[in-house]
Amino acid sequence: MEFLPAEIAGIFLIKPDVFCDPRGFFSETFHQEKYKTVVPYNFVQDNMSFSQRGVVRGLHYQLQQPQGKLVFALSGEIFDVAVDIRRGSPTFGRWVGYNLSAENHRQVFVPPGFAHGFMVLSETAQVYYKCTDFYNHGDEYGILWNDPGIGVEWPAAEVILSDKDAILPTLANANPADLPGSAG
Repeated sequence: MEFLPAEIAGIFLIKPDVFCDPRGFFSETFHQEKYKTVVPYNFVQDNMSFSQRGVVRGLHYQLQQPQGKLVFALSGEIFDVAVDIRRGSPTFGRWVGYNLSAENHRQVFVPPGFAHGFMVLSETAQVYYKCTDFYNHGDEYGILWNDPGIGVEWPAAEVILSDKDAILPTLANANPADLPGSAG
């Protein structure tokens, strides 16, 4: 198993060991003892989504109950993005993105304090993610998926968005009180 740090501190690309034979494959998707050095959080909620090609979900975050997320694709392929939105962070406004697929078995850990989203690249995709805090509908925030000030290099221009995600503010127009505090 490999834990590869991203250019932004706290984010890791994880390459689990995958054991293949004529029957298929086996892989541990999470093992607390192995992950604890890079994921020093407890997971309290697991989520799964199913989406079609071109769907963008995000960029989402929670403020009062920030969620760290361990994300991977159970089927299909996605482009997964994390944006540092922590006021005072030396990497504020920077992003990283990774292709995660059922074939490459890769995972991304996104710590609390980051906006997160993904774009579906395959016909459909099932995305599974473990969260470090509970989802709270009243604590939903987001940043516009194609914010030019952030400049995420999404792999496709034609997207399908929820009505809510289509009207999210840019990072520059977000209320500073609605952004996580300094990274310390």
